[in-house]
Amino acid sequence: MKKALIAFGVMTILLFSASCSGPQGVEGPIGPAGPAGPEGPQGPLGDPGPQGESGPTGAEYVGVQVCAGCHPDIYESFKNSGHNWKLNPVINGIPPQYPFTNITQLPEGYSWSDILYVIGGYNWKARFVDQQGYIITDAPGQTGNSAYLNQWNFANPMIGAQSGWTTYHSGEEKLSYTCGECHTTGYDPRSQNELPGIVGTWAEPGIKCEACHGPGSLHVKNPMGVAMEISRDPEECGACHRRGEVESVNAQNGFIEHHEQYEELFQSKHVILDCVLCHDPHTGVVQLRESGVETTRTQCANCHFQQLRDFNHAPIKCEECHMPRLVKSAWANPETFTGDIRTHLMAIDSRQLTTFNADGTLSTGQIGLDFACRHCHIPGTALAKTDDELLLKAGEIHTLLP
Repeated sequence: MKKALIAFGVMTILLFSASCSGPQGVEGPIGPAGPAGPEGPQGPLGDPGPQGESGPTGAEYVGVQVCAGCHPDIYESFKNSGHNWKLNPVINGIPPQYPFTNITQLPEGYSWSDILYVIGGYNWKARFVDQQGYIITDAPGQTGNSAYLNQWNFANPMIGAQSGWTTYHSGEEKLSYTCGECHTTGYDPRSQNELPGIVGTWAEPGIKCEACHGPGSLHVKNPMGVAMEISRDPEECGACHRRGEVESVNAQNGFIEHHEQYEELFQSKHVILDCVLCHDPHTGVVQLRESGVETTRTQCANCHFQQLRDFNHAPIKCEECHMPRLVKSAWANPETFTGDIRTHLMAIDSRQLTTFNADGTLSTGQIGLDFACRHCHIPGTALAKTDDELLLKAGEIHTLLP
């Protein structure tokens, strides 16, 4: 009886409360979020699927003409530099048109329609690639003639050399073109070329903008957001301006072999300098010389002002002694100690008469008095000097005399 009365009372209270409550009001604002709960375990990785066209991609080569569209002033200078002319296509039998030279002859037996590429041809010399990609070393369809003239050397009045032919691997059978790493842009040695004589493929023949600056497609799409970075380290230039190991400088026939500038620099403290401190790779040296202006951006006296101040020889430029023409590319004259390219050894040992080791296969790390002095003091001329005279004068040439 007592339990029934309690139940009746509870029911009465609930009914009374329900009858007294009004309609539900508007929902209030959501309160601040509580602290995050613990992170659950990572689920299994799903298949990412193929990358869409809008996803990130690697940069591709766009070509020098695209670069020229935004950088016309640089291109106008660059197109006349040596880098641009390392490998030159012959299109429909029409030879390349060079800024300072003309190739007027071809190897015997060949016409321009037989030539696929000209190697070089800018200032010193030219070699030729046939339609199968092989470097021409003999008359058409022949092999074995080691006297066949296949390299054209341009005239060099400084040495007293007229233009003419010389030999290069003459008579060798099927001499492949393997020089793409330093003569082309975007070179891939692993890729199979469609021509049997050429090793590797490339994006462009010659050393164009992207050979140093890298492929430019991302920069073209977003010039402000994707910068074209480039290393100023001399080793970057040295990747091509070298012949072998940098610890030695190769020589033969009385001269340093060509394209060894980085090996030469490596012999001295100048190796710590950036090549671009002196050289603008967009201009090169030849076209500046042709224009009659200074061929370097900085001068020796910028650093070596004391040596210039105390110099007591007849007025000549520093490079005549410290960067003599010790290198041979096309022509050289051993009787006058004159090649056709200046060395980058620079340091002179005033107690050293010769520049080469005993068998002439290597240059020493310093220039000897033979090349430092005897391209002016030529033996057998009125200016000739004995060894003792050279040793005496060289030791005091940068001494301020009373």
